[in-house]
Amino acid sequence: MSIKPLIILPDPVLRQVSKPIERVDGALRKLADDMLETMYDAPGIGLAAIQVGEPLRMLVIDLAKEDETPAPHVFINPEVLDSADQRSVYEEGCLSIPDYYAEVERPAAVRVKYLDRDGKLQEIEAEGLMATCLQHEIDHLNGVLFIDHISKLKRDMVVKKFKKLARDKPSGSKAPGKLVG
Repeated sequence: MSIKPLIILPDPVLRQVSKPIERVDGALRKLADDMLETMYDAPGIGLAAIQVGEPLRMLVIDLAKEDETPAPHVFINPEVLDSADQRSVYEEGCLSIPDYYAEVERPAAVRVKYLDRDGKLQEIEAEGLMATCLQHEIDHLNGVLFIDHISKLKRDMVVKKFKKLARDKPSGSKAPGKLVG
């Protein structure tokens, strides 16, 4: 396993719509393992493949706390089948928008179908933090960021800040828009 560089706002890669995965194989499972290692290193609780520069419809999530046994989940080609009318608000952050957090309102529960890391069709009914995390990461697969769910004024301020940070990077540093987690 290896830690991959994270794509950071304002990199336009984050706005790409990811492609469906046609075959679950060893290379895809290795990518899932690399994504988990990258997410744990960052540290985070969710990561979409596009955030490591792979425009594929795959995401990983682990909601286990530091003192708990890891409980990694791999979701391949996830699709929201149903969402609750009831809404919930969570303070969200994103590994691709470091050190910025905002309250986002989303459906409180979702039903999602997906392929697991063995290529088997699965379905999950999620609520609470898992529902929020799934929606956040599936948004990434569609080129949507959590800041798209906040006011235009706040979003514009965040984008402006990250554009300035990318512009002001000293020469000789890593490629603009990339950060090793």
